[in-house]
Amino acid sequence: MKIVVIGGTGLIGSKVVEHLVEHGHEAIAASPNSGVNTITGEGLPEVLVGANVVVDVSNSPSFADDDVLAFFTTSTSNLLAAERAAGVTHHVALSIVGAELLPSSGYLRAKVAQEQLIEESGLPFSIVRATQFFEFAGRIADEATVDGVARLSTGLMQPIAAADVSAAVARVAAGDPINGTLEIGGPERFGQDEFVRVGLTAKGDPRTVIGDPEAPYFGTKLTGTELVPLSADAQLSTTTFAEWLAAQSAPVK
Repeated sequence: MKIVVIGGTGLIGSKVVEHLVEHGHEAIAASPNSGVNTITGEGLPEVLVGANVVVDVSNSPSFADDDVLAFFTTSTSNLLAAERAAGVTHHVALSIVGAELLPSSGYLRAKVAQEQLIEESGLPFSIVRATQFFEFAGRIADEATVDGVARLSTGLMQPIAAADVSAAVARVAAGDPINGTLEIGGPERFGQDEFVRVGLTAKGDPRTVIGDPEAPYFGTKLTGTELVPLSADAQLSTTTFAEWLAAQSAPVK
């Protein structure tokens, strides 16, 4: 199949392309750098010629509430319209576990709006909802750090390696549309503070991490299990955080 990966040069998209090519598909990495812009529509008709599947793993360049909502709604609307015109038969999008449970977060509200556009489009679709990536531990700490102290929520997370997310998205893209949502996550649950503390310690980062039930996470308060996969059909990867951390520090062969 010809599969166009929007955001195909990023952390997730580049690996999705690799997986698809390894399995014999024609995978096209599409991004503004390759002349494909989902906000302006530039390059969309051309790249979608003959495409069977579109995978959208793009992300907003700005996380400000209005900006991120405008990005996901405009980009998704343009993409879906171009897919209809091109006869694409499967739209795959990457979203976030628990997005609908945390409406105080502007970013998560935008992801819910994106999902609604896809669900109402009439196109066959699959939405893959992932938990937070192992790779995000440092960024979460940075957002919460004041004077060398990171004050973080004790709410639960079930993080996953980005490589495992890419593999799951590629599998979904190569299969039939599920016309619904698939949740994916890692094998272990952590309090957010514990997750970040372990990650910083492994990297030799001296910051102090304090668990605080009232600490916000990107503009919203976590009260329990909002960010963990609860679906009976959720797919959990096997890569543990400790294994992933060990691989990051292993010498390159």
